[in-house]
Amino acid sequence: MNGHDNNGIDLLDLQEFDEEALKKESEELLEMRFLNSDNAVFSRTPGGFISLKTKDREYARVGVYLTFPLTNPEEFISIREADEKAKEIGMVEKLSQLPADQQEMLREQIKLRYFMPVITKVLDVKDEYGYAYWNVVTTFGACRFTTQMSGNAVIHLSDSRLLVTDIDGNRYEIPDFYQLGVMERKKLDLFI
Repeated sequence: MNGHDNNGIDLLDLQEFDEEALKKESEELLEMRFLNSDNAVFSRTPGGFISLKTKDREYARVGVYLTFPLTNPEEFISIREADEKAKEIGMVEKLSQLPADQQEMLREQIKLRYFMPVITKVLDVKDEYGYAYWNVVTTFGACRFTTQMSGNAVIHLSDSRLLVTDIDGNRYEIPDFYQLGVMERKKLDLFI
């Protein structure tokens, strides 16, 4: 073997080029870049998405992701490219570091991505064949959904705060289990 492929390309040169590109991409991924009102401007696109303009580049559309969605939704917000790779552009350390109108735009995007109705009333929970069938009232109205009885369908976020995930991956929150009525809490005994 002479180090060439069938098309006459020197495989050693190709390997070195790929290594350099990989090294550069790795360095970019490891670099923490904070976005704030000094170096970034977020704006709404005509389609209702968010665009970003930095000193280096403009992004026609970006994705907004929470690093700590349940415990710290106002800090360490990851801003990523909107393609399938979702490469991180930078991090907003604190939402409060941005102008009020830009904070609101990002909060809207966060609410869309992390849609999580709050369960305000538990009408019924039935256990059948390894599944729990829920009939509840949420902040968005009446709702019926199914969870698995085994696994992590109901997670304790604190002594009284619960996160319920249905079989389709939809999440619901019970902010304070003890604020539910006695009969409602009794229906949840299977999970507590």
